[in-house]
Amino acid sequence: MWPRVTREVADDLAADAIARDRAGKPPYDEVARLREAGLPTLLTPPAFLGNGAGPDPSGHVTHGTHVTHGGADWRTAAAVIREIAAADGSIGELIARHYVLSWSSRFFAAADATAAGLEPSAVAHGWLLGGGTDLPDPETGPGLTLSPAGSGHVLNGRRTFAAGVTVADRLVVGATSTRTGELLIALVNPAHPGVLTGTDNDRLGQRLTGAGSVDFDNVPVAADDILGALPRDEHAVSAFTALAPLALRLVLSHVALGIAEGALAEARDVSRAVRPAPRPDAGDATDSATYAVRPSGDPYLLLAYGELATAAHTAAAVVERATDALEQGLLTGRDIGMDERAEIAVLVAAAEAVTSRSAVDITTRILELTEGAASFDGRAALDRFWRNARALTAQSSPAHRLRDIGDHYLNGTHPPFTNRA
Repeated sequence: MWPRVTREVADDLAADAIARDRAGKPPYDEVARLREAGLPTLLTPPAFLGNGAGPDPSGHVTHGTHVTHGGADWRTAAAVIREIAAADGSIGELIARHYVLSWSSRFFAAADATAAGLEPSAVAHGWLLGGGTDLPDPETGPGLTLSPAGSGHVLNGRRTFAAGVTVADRLVVGATSTRTGELLIALVNPAHPGVLTGTDNDRLGQRLTGAGSVDFDNVPVAADDILGALPRDEHAVSAFTALAPLALRLVLSHVALGIAEGALAEARDVSRAVRPAPRPDAGDATDSATYAVRPSGDPYLLLAYGELATAAHTAAAVVERATDALEQGLLTGRDIGMDERAEIAVLVAAAEAVTSRSAVDITTRILELTEGAASFDGRAALDRFWRNARALTAQSSPAHRLRDIGDHYLNGTHPPFTNRA
């Protein structure tokens, strides 16, 4: 089911991707398309919704005319992210970050707890989640704090988030406890009057992710809305909880790969239709004959596309290997050890390093190959892929990832756990 559903959504997004990118509006309509297809609940288990609702023979959960899908694995989620990102990189990042946040209860809850604090409601209402559970860089400010108040807490502070905050049904945020110093993971209703959201749509790329800053002014957080915690001492973090930032980094690698693949596919369509200028040195007689029969027969063009297609295939192989490793680690659950977590971290780092370079290189070179079809001609607007790739890959440093891989390979050290943005 999911390949068909995802292809339909991706085709729908691709049809008006250029107009939406230029408009730069908050992605309310795009979220509605995702929700109509049941994609936000893909990674959460199907649940009974009450009032006689229940799963139909196909495994879907119905409530009136609303259909809720769920129960898929991470490999399926990764494939969905990649296909959506190929059509629209912003929406690919939006759904990717949502999927990781949807597992917050599993990642951060105590070992004897369940995911009851988030998943049943998220499934029942088809919530789209925004926010982030990471700690901000100290240079950007103190971040968010949670102070005890009665049986719960009050949330204060300001954070900027990369996706979802302008359109989210609920925010999942990490805030430092003023009492214990640990990072608490809180579920917040953005409709509360103490929550003030500012948009950030005027960016170089990834303009439709719903990014923005959020101010929290004495927002009450009930005890049941604390989804879990991260110990103050990073060395006390369990190996399973330490998979949370790896899951986020890996799904963003799928977004980058999707952007590259989408760019390459659209550039191919342009190159097939546009006859390049004749070259006096077109090569041997075979090359000349091929070139004369079809516009895309230019041997130099074929060489360039061969290189780019190979780069995309290589990145896909590295990302898929990391995806298999992460999914196996998640299936192992809380029994996973730090050595296994380290191996996953190295594979994820490799996926990041390879995809970030490939995405930028591919989206840059297609602008050269397609010449005038790049931007403001009202046709392909292939520059959007380059802008999206640059904006996305700027969020992490390939040099840091390569250093971690080298240290692990040469010295056997474990890549450090970090929960910072």
